[in-house]
Amino acid sequence: MTGQELLEKVKSMLNITGDFQNDTISLYIAEVKDFILKAGVDESILNSDSSVGVIARGVSDLWNFNGGKFSEYFMMRVTQLALPDKEADNVSTE
Repeated sequence: MTGQELLEKVKSMLNITGDFQNDTISLYIAEVKDFILKAGVDESILNSDSSVGVIARGVSDLWNFNGGKFSEYFMMRVTQLALPDKEADNVSTE
């Protein structure tokens, strides 16, 4: 998936229209992707459709000035993506 495709998907998930905020959103996407990559998610997973939702969630957390913190959902989803499939199935959501 190209950077432009990811940008459009993230904007769609966040209900953002127009191009005015593209630069800001692209910077947030890069920040979120860097965090996810350094958390141990394989690059092939990071650049696949399975990561679009968590990237959008991370952008939303940063966009909404959440005190510099990512949401609990974001952190759980990154953990799931970083784990091998069998281990990810056992991650608690409590």
